[in-house]
Amino acid sequence: MTFLLIDNSNTRTKFVLSEPDHLLDERVIIPTREISGERLTRDLAHLRYDFAVFASVVPRVAELLAEWLPCPYHRVSCLSELGVKIDYPHPRQIGADRLVNAAGAAAFYGLPAIVVDFGTAVTFDVISKESGYMGGAIAPGLASMGDYLARNTALLPAIDPDEPEHAIGRSTVEAMHSGAVYGYRGLVKEILECLEKEMRGRPIVIATGGDAELIARGVERIDTVDPMLTMNGLRIIAALNRMGD
Repeated sequence: MTFLLIDNSNTRTKFVLSEPDHLLDERVIIPTREISGERLTRDLAHLRYDFAVFASVVPRVAELLAEWLPCPYHRVSCLSELGVKIDYPHPRQIGADRLVNAAGAAAFYGLPAIVVDFGTAVTFDVISKESGYMGGAIAPGLASMGDYLARNTALLPAIDPDEPEHAIGRSTVEAMHSGAVYGYRGLVKEILECLEKEMRGRPIVIATGGDAELIARGVERIDTVDPMLTMNGLRIIAALNRMGD
């Protein structure tokens, strides 16, 4: 059986084919704002699959995918079989992407764990050995901080955050890189420290998402960077929730 795994985030929507035990090389990325039925038909026409699973944080796209998919599918929610329990007061409020990362962490790294997902927002998800998914923290993403300065100041330019050469910036752009990257690493370190104080046992800390490599270089508490954690989490959920076996 071949799965189509769909990770629909605010910025990009990723489509990856997999078999139950491994990801395949076929993958397509479409900017989320450009998703339409016509675009899906055009860009995915060459893919062959038996079952689809999607995690969406954009309701418009979730509804479109549910109407467009030509095969049985599963939409990730708190009702999905995840391979990990949920201990959360209002489970329907948990983002599907966060549940997928919890499933991936439990399957591939063991528990307890904290997943730090660097996207449009940065999410910190706590998964305990005893209770499963417990909650976490949400903060603005690294790119969002740079965009905010460019939009709301007269003279500061838009930047693509990169590793600073010096803490003392010798130009406006260098100063912005320093503030963004070093400041963001400080945010991540502080949140991780606070989360760990409320956990039992020392968790493994897994980073994923677009800015994971950059930020993890300066955060020793991050144990590993796994750019495919979300996709492998979707693969696990597809295997647990597939139809028509």
